[in-house]
Amino acid sequence: MNVLKGSRSAKVFAGIALLSASAIVIAGCSTPNAEPSDGGGDKPAADLTLKLGSLLPQTGSLSFLGPPMESGVGLAVSEVNEAAAGVTIDLTAEDEGDTDTKAYETSITKLQGAGVTAIVGAAASGVSRLILDGNVSAGILQISASNTGPDFTDWDDKGLYFRTAPSDLLQGEVLGNLIAEDGHKTLGVIYQNDAYGTGLFDNIKSTFEGAGGEVVADASYNVGDGQFDAQVETIKAANPDAVAIVSFDQFKTIAPLLQNAGITPDKWYLVDGNLSDYGSSPDTNFSFSLEGAQGTKPGPALEDDFTDRLQTFWTGEGNPEVNDFTYAAEAYDAVVLVALASLAAGSTEGADIAAKMAEVSGGTGDGEKCTSFADCAKIINDGGTADYDGYSGEVTFDENGDPQGASIGTYKYGADNLITRTN
Repeated sequence: MNVLKGSRSAKVFAGIALLSASAIVIAGCSTPNAEPSDGGGDKPAADLTLKLGSLLPQTGSLSFLGPPMESGVGLAVSEVNEAAAGVTIDLTAEDEGDTDTKAYETSITKLQGAGVTAIVGAAASGVSRLILDGNVSAGILQISASNTGPDFTDWDDKGLYFRTAPSDLLQGEVLGNLIAEDGHKTLGVIYQNDAYGTGLFDNIKSTFEGAGGEVVADASYNVGDGQFDAQVETIKAANPDAVAIVSFDQFKTIAPLLQNAGITPDKWYLVDGNLSDYGSSPDTNFSFSLEGAQGTKPGPALEDDFTDRLQTFWTGEGNPEVNDFTYAAEAYDAVVLVALASLAAGSTEGADIAAKMAEVSGGTGDGEKCTSFADCAKIINDGGTADYDGYSGEVTFDENGDPQGASIGTYKYGADNLITRTN
């Protein structure tokens, strides 16, 4: 039975089968009177079909994040359905594009029309800001694997918004300290003029200057801009010790301009929006090595077994090899947590699932630790409380839907334009 819809689902997610036909019920229903388990974990506490949507960047300035995030979602959906533990996921995958292309406008209409009660996405904070209120009004739970804007913490979301990535407050602090610890005294910053870019810029600047440094030049650009000569000239004129580039894939155009201006990669510091394994790909416009450039992005070091499963899942659907795994773990964990919360609630309604998100992530402090959907589902089906720890970390949602505690990794480019984690 094919339950997958959307512009790329036939390519990306084809073949994720529903292994338990008896688990299929009318989409959107709940089973508040589900019979309790017999204690052996073999009888699910609920029998649910969860209509889940994904809104991730298949196109646009964050499209390089599409493969790792979609592989994370797809792998999690596959493993949840294979567990046949009381929740079957019916996934509809759509493209968010970005705030310039506005692909999300059509996609969110499709997702809401498909009757989804939970959405993984959007990847960009700017896109989430434009769709969140509409999802809240529709009673749809939204969980992002990569939204880092600090303002989501205090958003009036009626408890329906969650994220598995930490706020920019933390990444900006880590990067600002890294630049200072490397001995740089002056800094120039090129940044995207939106909430993502300005938020990171503010936190990098405050941290770097708090450590005794000085931001001697900054230059912003707007989403959709294609020319960055003026910004590079502004930075060059100030002759800073280091340059932070807060961008998405505009980095591919900015980097050669910096190199041509005599600002070498060993002075560059990148962020999660542009830190990627570029290798020798011809679409990067790089005729030079990025060796020495550094950057930060959220997430712990991933286990080989997990990255192998992601890679096998993705390439098994006819896609090219994933170059890096940025936010793959966060996307995977987002799906698992929503499925566990649905099982614990005995419901597929957005508000009911949201009410159990803190519990299944360990936010109530009284759960039993578990590290897979199958193991956590067994605890729930046995009448207990599960506390899921995932590949992105312990997660543990607070009252605002933010993860409590997070890991920010630091990375460095080699001569092959590939990154290696340094901390």
